[in-house]
Amino acid sequence: MQASQLLKQIEFIKQVDKLKYIQRKTRLFNSDRNENDAEHSWHLAVMAIILAEHANVSVDVLKVVKMLLIHDIVEIDAGDTFIYDTQKSHDNTAEERIAAERIFGLLPADQAHELLAIWEEFEERKTDEAKFARAMDRLEPLLQNVSNNGGTWREFKVGFDQVYQKKQAIQHGSESIWAYAEQLLRESVESGILKKTTV
Repeated sequence: MQASQLLKQIEFIKQVDKLKYIQRKTRLFNSDRNENDAEHSWHLAVMAIILAEHANVSVDVLKVVKMLLIHDIVEIDAGDTFIYDTQKSHDNTAEERIAAERIFGLLPADQAHELLAIWEEFEERKTDEAKFARAMDRLEPLLQNVSNNGGTWREFKVGFDQVYQKKQAIQHGSESIWAYAEQLLRESVESGILKKTTV
């Protein structure tokens, strides 16, 4: 029994290595290299550990870290959808649900159930942990784009209103981080790296 459980876990570990090959639109800080999903997930987990004291309410940091480390695993099958894509919704899709069930289903039943439940919790955005995790997910690319002189905002001609609408989710996890992010957005418009309207 233990041997078969280990084999399932090793298969899952091999499978999630593919996350390193999923390219995101955003670039690393002060860089022209695109970030991959594994780098993104790791960075968000570190951010959550460091910034947890700024959450609106006390959160279970380990649970938040688990959410952030697994939240994009579904993109191994479903691919990464750009947050400002106007053709395809960035929100949870049927493809992501199928991917979650397949990938987490590689694990022994108890672990598969736990990770699927954590992924669902993140997607539903109702718990304090999910709200704070979402705040981290929205904050990182904002910081990256500011560091890259507009980054994907300029490349894909995304305007202030679009960015502001997506980034507002930060406030549900942390009002203080949202105040900081909001100021960054306004400064980005003033400096010209974020256009007032979508072109």
